[in-house]
Amino acid sequence: MQRVFSGIQPSGIPTLGNYLGAIRNWVPMMADHECIYCVVDQHAITVWQDPKELARQTREMAAALIACGVTPDKCTLFVQSHVPAHTRLAWIFNCVARIGWLNRMTQFKDKAGKDRENAGAGLYVYPNLMAADIHAYHATRVPVGEDQKQHLELANDIAQKFNHDYGVDFFPNIEPMIQGVAARVMSLRDGTRKMSKSDPSDQSRINLTDDADAIALKIRRAKTDPEPLPGEAAGLEGRPEARNLVGILAAITGVTPAEVLRQHEGQGFGSFKTVLTDALVAHLGPIQAEMQRLLDDPAAVDAELRKGSDKASAIAEPIVNRAEELVGFLPRR
Repeated sequence: MQRVFSGIQPSGIPTLGNYLGAIRNWVPMMADHECIYCVVDQHAITVWQDPKELARQTREMAAALIACGVTPDKCTLFVQSHVPAHTRLAWIFNCVARIGWLNRMTQFKDKAGKDRENAGAGLYVYPNLMAADIHAYHATRVPVGEDQKQHLELANDIAQKFNHDYGVDFFPNIEPMIQGVAARVMSLRDGTRKMSKSDPSDQSRINLTDDADAIALKIRRAKTDPEPLPGEAAGLEGRPEARNLVGILAAITGVTPAEVLRQHEGQGFGSFKTVLTDALVAHLGPIQAEMQRLLDDPAAVDAELRKGSDKASAIAEPIVNRAEELVGFLPRR
């Protein structure tokens, strides 16, 4: 059974995009992989966070994951900062990674923008911590979107250089599990941009905590075009908003976009949006109810996370202890 690692930042309530693009895909992996899932609060502070908000959002994200089916008895679910092995290995990787490699990371350029001289050093070495998150468990598979593929390539480069520098075959190669195009959920206001928690407009996204009325309003206001739905995918060319809504209905109902188009060919968006709203409300309702039940008992959520961190530490500690010994650090015990 291969070991999978994946993490998600506690940067607000998960959106429909987070759910369909990542979280929901974590659930079936638990049947045939050893899955280690992490709320990466240390990555979150690469940009400033209000401490109280960070703590609240970390617990909310954990509750959301559990409500979506990431059940702690079938995987290892924990908070990144609760397992010190991550930062211990990250420091080693800071010393192994080359400046030139980090300079090529497009996400740093995107996030730092023109003010890169004022960006925190943590944002710059973020990929090294991400590599440590994975290699601390000798994970071999990581589900990622296309925007994270470059970071996995760097994680493999770091592992190979570590192995070469210390004459060992210690860190394994990571295989990215790239999510398919259908899982890419776009903004309800602009079909060319990903649905994002950071978008200033709440109307651009469906939050997992949105009630039926909020979902109905957002879908009703979602940007579309005046043309009816085509019968085939080729008819969606140049119609990003139409393609997005068709893709969302397909993903939430478990059918292909082609099947959605066959069922709704010739319809306008008025009736289509009603069908989409009903499907979203029916699917997300049980998740919302379970998430609220969990948040009403925060001590129980925290207890699950503590158990998860104990399980994670039991795996990571021997691996990182050995990495430190290979570097030449004196044994910890």
